[in-house]
Amino acid sequence: MISRTILVGRLTNDPELKYTGSGVAVATFTVAVNRQFTNSQGEREADFIRCQMWRKAAENFCKFTRKGSLIGIDGRIQTRSYDNQQGTRVFVTEVVAENFSLLESKNSNQNNQNGQSAPSRNPNDPFNSMPDIKDDDLPF
Repeated sequence: MISRTILVGRLTNDPELKYTGSGVAVATFTVAVNRQFTNSQGEREADFIRCQMWRKAAENFCKFTRKGSLIGIDGRIQTRSYDNQQGTRVFVTEVVAENFSLLESKNSNQNNQNGQSAPSRNPNDPFNSMPDIKDDDLPF
């Protein structure tokens, strides 16, 4: 059986990084994903999908993303439930992200306008010589 999902969207807020009692990092965040169709008023709606990421990937994700970042997420859907303070059972469906991609260049990222810097390229990196691909170059 397979539970796999891929999301492409923007962060609705800065991701929140916490650590478990045993020191394991966990990031929680929400991704706004536009729907492919418009509603009866001609407006495009979005789904707001709760996500979490664990360990080193969570730390890196929080280090390089901010509210509004365009990201790609690869993960799985997970459901869980708990009893709230009123004794009502609450069901939660979320994506457990296993991998992420930054989908904007540092020049087009709004976060840079706020004084945030994107990670710099390592000159010894063999992929450093790859050309920058702009959105206009993509066929979709």
